[in-house]
Amino acid sequence: MNRFGRLNTLRNQIFLGFMLVMVIVLALVGAFVYEQVSVLLRNSAEKHIQQTAVQATGKLDALLKQVDTLTAQVSTNATVQRFLTQETEGKPITFGERQSLQQEVRKYEAYATGIRSLELYTTDYRRLFPLDEGSLASRVRGEWIAMADEGMGKLVWFGQDPRDQDVVVAMRRVRLVDQSFAHGGYLLVRLEKSYFELADSAGDTGQSREAMGLFDQAGHEISSDFDVTVNSKEILHREGETVTIGNEDYIAVQKQSEATGWTLVILTPVDYTTEGISVLRTAVIVSGAVGALLFLILSFILTTMIIRPILKMIKSMRGARFGTLKPISVTSKTMEINELTNTYNQMVDSLNELIEVVYQKELIQSRTELKALQAQINPHFLFNTLEAFYWALDDQGEEELAQIVVAMSGLFRYVINRKDEDEWVMIGDELDHAERYLIIMKMRMLDRLSWRIEADEASRAVPIPKLLIQPIVENAILHGVEQRLGPGTVIVRAQPSERPGHTVVSVSDDGPGMDGETLASLYASMEKGHVPSSKNSGVGLSNVEQRLRLYYDAGQAGLCIQSEAGAGTTISFEIPNVYRRNPGEEETHEDDIDRG
Repeated sequence: MNRFGRLNTLRNQIFLGFMLVMVIVLALVGAFVYEQVSVLLRNSAEKHIQQTAVQATGKLDALLKQVDTLTAQVSTNATVQRFLTQETEGKPITFGERQSLQQEVRKYEAYATGIRSLELYTTDYRRLFPLDEGSLASRVRGEWIAMADEGMGKLVWFGQDPRDQDVVVAMRRVRLVDQSFAHGGYLLVRLEKSYFELADSAGDTGQSREAMGLFDQAGHEISSDFDVTVNSKEILHREGETVTIGNEDYIAVQKQSEATGWTLVILTPVDYTTEGISVLRTAVIVSGAVGALLFLILSFILTTMIIRPILKMIKSMRGARFGTLKPISVTSKTMEINELTNTYNQMVDSLNELIEVVYQKELIQSRTELKALQAQINPHFLFNTLEAFYWALDDQGEEELAQIVVAMSGLFRYVINRKDEDEWVMIGDELDHAERYLIIMKMRMLDRLSWRIEADEASRAVPIPKLLIQPIVENAILHGVEQRLGPGTVIVRAQPSERPGHTVVSVSDDGPGMDGETLASLYASMEKGHVPSSKNSGVGLSNVEQRLRLYYDAGQAGLCIQSEAGAGTTISFEIPNVYRRNPGEEETHEDDIDRG
């Protein structure tokens, strides 16, 4: 035994198994505790960040509300309303009126901070003030104008001005109060980005080193206090994720303004959210090491207690290899070891009994095989005897009797001499077997029996289970021809069915037939598996019916009996030309059917 074999003992396996389980458990518990506490610390930091975001969002909403209130006052100013009404009525205002309108609006600008300019446009996008001849269509994009129209008088925020990156643009549609709030023009407001500085609302950001950024719908930066230039695509739509800016990792928290659709992003360094985790990591490692040491000592003691009784049992069991199995005595005080010893003793008793049973079965099997060899000789003796009768009759000129002996020999050989697994034959083989049976029956019935077999070559080559046709022919003779007062005829046919790929086999007689009640009783008896009859055992037709349903589709296969009182009887069945033993596997007579 090599060194590894000597080390591969039950004690070492239990010891290593315990240690492995301990390491896995401690590792999983340590990882779980570490992860959960880390999550708690991070969640606490994120709550602080969320609170900061709520405060910043509140200030942003207040700033937006101020602008909304200012623009609402301008759009509802009596002078603005009067001049826009005049414009909508097709009466352009004069340059002097435009100057007075601008002076009126300047009064509102004086009370607001951060507003770079207010611009007023007519419904056809002409600028009324400032006093230059500008156009709203050349000032902003068409979709912005459409958004202002959809706002129906509400202030719509667009974000960064395409012409001036330091300016934010918003616009509202002016509605004429005296004209049933009809469309009167557009008021465009341009604000400095510095108006939206939010850093002061975060409280003491120096301790947490938080950074804020405000971005419009297109991702353009409106305001931020980031130390480095940040690509908005790297931080937007990454709520709760870790992003890397420069050489430092940040956790991103986002808030979106319902009024503007702008996104407020607050970035907090990961180091800030994970403060105290290093102490937790050290505590988990020390606790795991102490637990491993204690488990190592306890595992050694436990394995020693388990293995010592088993080693004693092994020494007692080794003697069983040199002779008859013998039980061993129970010496351990441990319940499990005692149970193991008792089980071993029971196994020894059972094995001794089984050895005796196997020995007796071997004797019986040998005798059975001898009888089977003797049984194989008997059919050959029968065939040889019939062959001797045939040649003796042929030498004496008894050709008719000789043919009957040949038919009988073929009948027995067909039934007895085939292998058990050779269950499938051709319809032609079955018809030949039925003809031999008819020849033998004619010897008994003489001129009272005549027959006719009709089958084309294609139908004769269709595969069929063995011994399906002969029982029906036998039934036609016993219950048809023999019941007539005069001669009778049996007709056996095999022909293509009206269904493509199927063949119909029928056996007809001109016997007395059956009435409807008798026919129904016959069907019911076949369902039960036995047909009452005084001529034979009554299982021939039932056997054929059950075999058809076993070999073929039970919903379609089966015997069809057509009979009328005084008009004879026809029994038929329909089978497919190709038999499928397994789904998707076709077996044809060329490949799998032994023709005998």
